[in-house]
Amino acid sequence: MKRPSITRRLASMLYESLLLFGVLVALLVVPHFLLGALTHRLATPVVVQAHIFIVLLAYCLWFWSNGRQTLAMKTWRMRLLTRDGQPVRPAQALLRYLLCWPSIILGGVGILWAVVDRERLFLHDRLAGTQLVLSGDLAKKP
Repeated sequence: MKRPSITRRLASMLYESLLLFGVLVALLVVPHFLLGALTHRLATPVVVQAHIFIVLLAYCLWFWSNGRQTLAMKTWRMRLLTRDGQPVRPAQALLRYLLCWPSIILGGVGILWAVVDRERLFLHDRLAGTQLVLSGDLAKKP
């Protein structure tokens, strides 16, 4: 299985963040705006942060589990698999999701880890036992 370059993975992450912005607008901003308009009360920051965490959790668990792909992964022809090439189980997708947060929040150290990792894995992929691989025709090219 051929792994995508770090540049390809970073471009996919940027595209994924743009898509997630739309998801968050639909599933977070609109409900909180309507709730505020109808009740004349705003949700506390903790509630908003928890809502973001749960929406992103549901999105990632759904698309990373059982061989499914996000739109960005389909566009960039990548697939998330276990280290032995099997589809990711929901528990493993959950672990990867939880490990992504400190990986990104701490200045992107888990992303930069791929530069020094011998297999070019992100730190959260290394710890969760997952890997991003090329799919389709790209995986067959030498």
